[in-house]
Amino acid sequence: MRNVLHIFRRELGGYFATPVAYVFLVIFLVLASTFTFYLGNFFERGQADLQAFFSFHPWLYLFLIPAISMRLWSEERRAGTIELFLTLPISICEAVVGKFLAAWAFVGIALALTFPIWITVNLLGDPDNGIIVAGYVGSLMMSAGYLAIGSCVSAMTKSQVIAFVVAAAACFAFTVSGTPLVLSFFAGWAPAGVVEAVAGFSFLTHYNAIMRGVIDLRDVVYFVSLVATFLFANAAIVEMKKAG
Repeated sequence: MRNVLHIFRRELGGYFATPVAYVFLVIFLVLASTFTFYLGNFFERGQADLQAFFSFHPWLYLFLIPAISMRLWSEERRAGTIELFLTLPISICEAVVGKFLAAWAFVGIALALTFPIWITVNLLGDPDNGIIVAGYVGSLMMSAGYLAIGSCVSAMTKSQVIAFVVAAAACFAFTVSGTPLVLSFFAGWAPAGVVEAVAGFSFLTHYNAIMRGVIDLRDVVYFVSLVATFLFANAAIVEMKKAG
């Protein structure tokens, strides 16, 4: 655990050592506000809730989180520092978990900085703050899923651009797999069990339930399992690249 915390501090500090972190935070906050107040019609809806805010998070994360995760391993491989990094007295699993937790904490900071909109909705009305807390929890869990996918993809290539594009495409596939457009494609020829399985992989299916204030154990298990699977794959890929 000490090694994980050491890597966590090193990586999290690295984000704020360059202007990239601050640019990301500004972009995230500006886009979140724009989508909420303009596309989400926050004031026009006349309801004291943050549905207009949380409903756009999957689409924000779809592009912004791959931009964070693309450098996790690809930069290490491109600069040739991965060999030096892995010669430290740490295991590959500790390195993978430490880097992931640092990136997740950074996303958590960005999400926490949206607190003014929570204050705003409480000043304007009497919202159910329990549902709002559930929305934040769901958003944080979903971001972990995106990050795990992006981190795994980043370990596959030295190019950050390729890592970004592939991660964004993979995240998009997981996001829309439960939409009618995708399900209608499978419904014509696949058994009902396959269609249900495809729908079950959708981020939106699980996130929307939490966003409504229903934290179902199945949704929590889905995100935890997804993160664990991709982090395991991440460690396996790093081990393979190291051996190669």
